[in-house]
Amino acid sequence: MNPMATSKADILKTSRELIQQNGWAAVNIRAVAAACGVSVGCIYNYFGSKTELVSAAVESIWNDIFHHPEDETVFQDTLSCIRWMYRQMEYGCQQYPDFFTHHALGFVQQDTADGKQQMRQTWQHILDALCNVLCHDAKVRPDAFTEQFTPEQFAGILFSLMLSAVVQQSFDPSAVLEIVRRTIY
Repeated sequence: MNPMATSKADILKTSRELIQQNGWAAVNIRAVAAACGVSVGCIYNYFGSKTELVSAAVESIWNDIFHHPEDETVFQDTLSCIRWMYRQMEYGCQQYPDFFTHHALGFVQQDTADGKQQMRQTWQHILDALCNVLCHDAKVRPDAFTEQFTPEQFAGILFSLMLSAVVQQSFDPSAVLEIVRRTIY
């Protein structure tokens, strides 16, 4: 084995592939090293522990699922953004079966502060992006949000509905789109 024959990006790509093929249990230092064709020490050059490797793999998967679209106009209005997010969630479920469920449950059960922090950061990034769309959507009524009902609160409600859709494997955004139309347009 050539201990430096790979990169951090290669390790994460291989980790994603292992998750796709065999689920979360497949991601450990030895399995990833074997799949990369490198020594265990090579993996440790990039990741100090299995937890670090798994956290980085999770972030890599979230980035794959919610990478920026080629058509940036999806971020100009809330309805387009929600449609895009549902398509991406469906893609994520197809590419990484049980990712969303195992990601959330795995980190909660492990009670790892790093894992929970990673999950919160990822979700906050998605919430911030959704809130940004809500705040810049020209179609939103001027009186749609108040001090008691903020864009951040509505983004949280929409995101909760999206997470529910993932759990139920229901990627039809029509009900959420109707909520948006009736509430803020």
